[in-house]
Amino acid sequence: ATSSPISSASSLGELLEVPPSSQHTHNRGKKSRNFVQAAAKRVGPAVVRLDTELNSPAQDRNRGAGNPPAFFSRGIQPWQYHASFDPDNRGQGSGFVWDARKGLVVTNNHVVAGASRVRVSFTNGARYDGTIVGADEAADLALVRITLEDSDGSAQRFKEDFVGARLPSVKLGDSNSLGVGDWVIAVGNPFGLDNTFTLGIISNLRRSSAEVGIPDKRVEFLQTDCAINPGNSGGPLLNAAGEVVGINTAIHADAEGIGFAIPINRALRVLNDLSEGRQPTHAWLGIQMVTLTPAMSREFNSLANASGVLPLTYGALVVSVAPNGPAARAGVRIGDVIAYADGAPVPTMARLQELVEEAPVGHPMRLTIFRYQFKPALWQRILGKPAIP
Repeated sequence: ATSSPISSASSLGELLEVPPSSQHTHNRGKKSRNFVQAAAKRVGPAVVRLDTELNSPAQDRNRGAGNPPAFFSRGIQPWQYHASFDPDNRGQGSGFVWDARKGLVVTNNHVVAGASRVRVSFTNGARYDGTIVGADEAADLALVRITLEDSDGSAQRFKEDFVGARLPSVKLGDSNSLGVGDWVIAVGNPFGLDNTFTLGIISNLRRSSAEVGIPDKRVEFLQTDCAINPGNSGGPLLNAAGEVVGINTAIHADAEGIGFAIPINRALRVLNDLSEGRQPTHAWLGIQMVTLTPAMSREFNSLANASGVLPLTYGALVVSVAPNGPAARAGVRIGDVIAYADGAPVPTMARLQELVEEAPVGHPMRLTIFRYQFKPALWQRILGKPAIP
């Protein structure tokens, strides 16, 4: 179902009553009507808008990050980051305060990549300069530190902006506890409309980066039908208790109600490294692959130019091998079907990605491969693309 703004959510009636763990009262002593209102009051002040000035023209930015109708990465993949950029080298996205004491704001890497200046704006009108502490392109995450001191070294303006001289911050939840159908709330600044809340559900718990169309990212995404638009990138995805369970990152450009968020449990591994000055590392095989299906296997075996019979109907089919990468050095070839990794079955490419991501960097991984000889025309028919040399 397509999600709708919270102003129309009251039609859901009792389904939106405040969960016992998140009941909250207004200043007038009345209980919030539903959990969305409670989350908005609790989390809204900690969600920020990030305005950036870019070092390079917007059209040269990280692929997929441009304004519509630039919907396709490399011209073939139907996904789009939901940051917003204009031709004047200015960009806009969202973020949230993760560590109030250190002034650390979480956002997506594609929101701030290439930025010469970052400005952080709060809902109370306070604005501060931000410094990029660290970023991980593979996980599409970045940390920005807010500059709280005035030019004279004092924090007087900050103290005037926030009661108690403390930044508002979010509470983190457990993304592993989510289930399909659970309520979630997307928060951000779509098209510059600050502090916009939209309601939806979890549609899928484990979308691989290859399924989403960004195979160079090392993340499995949550899928949601919350309304998400350009400018939402980096904003939090909340559970019914108002806790952050994801970071809104991408949308499917050819559809409505298909958005993707980085699970907060996965993000924390990267964010902890970045906050301590370490660059996150990721295990890497150096291949691109698709999931072998029974239909693809039948297609292989029916072709006149096939030189043998492919015995498998499952596995990760290698479609590209990075020169001088680990797989290339081990002798992996285009057309190989990876059936096992370290003895574990590989029914899909997503499973192989999981096994690689879980492995320590430098770990020697043993692959069980079925090798199948073919001619280049096979790729044009099976994959709809030329063979990769």
